[in-house]
Amino acid sequence: MLNFTKGTDGLLPAIAQDAATGEVLMLAYINEESWRKTIETGKAHYWSRSRNKLWLKGESSGHVQMVKEILVDCDLDTVVFKVEQLGGAACHTGHKSCFYRRVQGDELEVQGEPVFDPAKVYG
Repeated sequence: MLNFTKGTDGLLPAIAQDAATGEVLMLAYINEESWRKTIETGKAHYWSRSRNKLWLKGESSGHVQMVKEILVDCDLDTVVFKVEQLGGAACHTGHKSCFYRRVQGDELEVQGEPVFDPAKVYG
């Protein structure tokens, strides 16, 4: 169904969006394996480029993403996972969203407070 040949190394962008609020939580990448696991389990799976392996979102933190709906773009090379974010935070920094900084002139302004302390969750 998806065109994995269009992506670099077979990876396609996957946008995770809060199903209830519409807030963009994160951007990650999927390959055919992570796509199949997401469809099979209803939990968001991605391909970790830094670890070069399949990654169940929340496998370390417990902050799993339950997929409620999937949207596919017109070119079949990008998806939006509308998710229920368990644990309240999608970002490894402890923030609800990975997009917690806003450009203000030539500065970055942090929006909101972290939901959890990454040092306590990841060690």
